Amino acid sequence: MSGMFDLTGKVAVVTGGGRGIGRAIAEALAAHGAKVMIASRSEATLKEAAAAIAAQGGTVRHHACDVTKAEDLEALRDATLEAFGRIDILVNNAGIDPHYASMEKTDPAEWQKIVDVNLTGVFLGCRIVGTAILEGGGGSIINISSIAGHTGLKRQVPYCATKGGVEQLTKALALDWAEKGVRVNAIAYAFIATDLTSGVLGHEHIGPKLQARTPMNRFGRVEETGGAAVFLASDAASYVTGSTLLVDGGWTAG
Repeated sequence: MSGMFDLTGKVAVVTGGGRGIGRAIAEALAAHGAKVMIASRSEATLKEAAAAIAAQGGTVRHHACDVTKAEDLEALRDATLEAFGRIDILVNNAGIDPHYASMEKTDPAEWQKIVDVNLTGVFLGCRIVGTAILEGGGGSIINISSIAGHTGLKRQVPYCATKGGVEQLTKALALDWAEKGVRVNAIAYAFIATDLTSGVLGHEHIGPKLQARTPMNRFGRVEETGGAAVFLASDAASYVTGSTLLVDGGWTAG
């Protein structure tokens, strides 16, 4: 059974792969044999992450990319094909965290920014990089969602809306490409301790409330995020498409 999780010979693209969950996913995919192209807007962050993955024995390249720009994603696709010759796995992880505000105080420009990155960025990733998987004969697309795609969260209307959109995009695209050999799934994480979430999770009032709301009574560790992606990318999930794997410490169970 262990061989079903072997990704040797596969090529993966991970957006937002320079830090946090994206980096952890890239590290996990590389550890299971995949050649990985990591992308984000920060060249410095990418270089650091790529060096760490290479030091662990992984095969990795990096490419700066803004997922809201089609031309950047086209360049990422082309760079991956030039480096590795194919694309088998796409992880649409790039996203921005919630802008905490009530509806009446939510600036339309902030709404648009979150939609552009969290939802349109996933659409463009599937449309541009995902099509290379389709044309290559099949593979796996993994869209990174959140518990915000399953339940409402206070003062996070734009974020919840985009993650709900990612969930529906995942289901619809899974139907479109199911017979063409491309599986499309999502992973919905709860609160994971990263540098991006440290402000909220470490808040003297908010942090304890969120932890108490989580049935496992703790926040997720970043190293706990990669296994779900390895599963969905591998042959172990060969009959899984259109689904969301919740990695949430039980948040949505009650």
